[in-house]
Amino acid sequence: QVQLVESGGGLVQPGGSLRLSCAVSRSIFSINTMGWYRQAPGKQRELVATIRSDGSRNYADSTKGRFTISRDNAKNTMYLQMNNLEPEDTAVYYCKVHWRTVDYWGQGTQVTVSS
Repeated sequence: QVQLVESGGGLVQPGGSLRLSCAVSRSIFSINTMGWYRQAPGKQRELVATIRSDGSRNYADSTKGRFTISRDNAKNTMYLQMNNLEPEDTAVYYCKVHWRTVDYWGQGTQVTVSS
């Protein structure tokens, strides 16, 4: 079993920044793929960004150049640095890890971008 806990969400003005964290209950050294997803009201959950154990990253077109995903294996934590936030980024953000054929999800953290 793997438990994930997100933190760092909140209310921010357009153009502002937030950094989300995802603390994982086990060592992430051997976890190949980790990622962030989001779900806005009335919409399906969508990919934000993924990172693999080799450091390779993948971003949704809507977040390229504004968001940066990273992982700290020593702290068993994944991060999402979000800059130049837009109202369209408002959503619940979830982290996910894929380990031993199973997807594990966190409980989500709310990000609201509004003036």
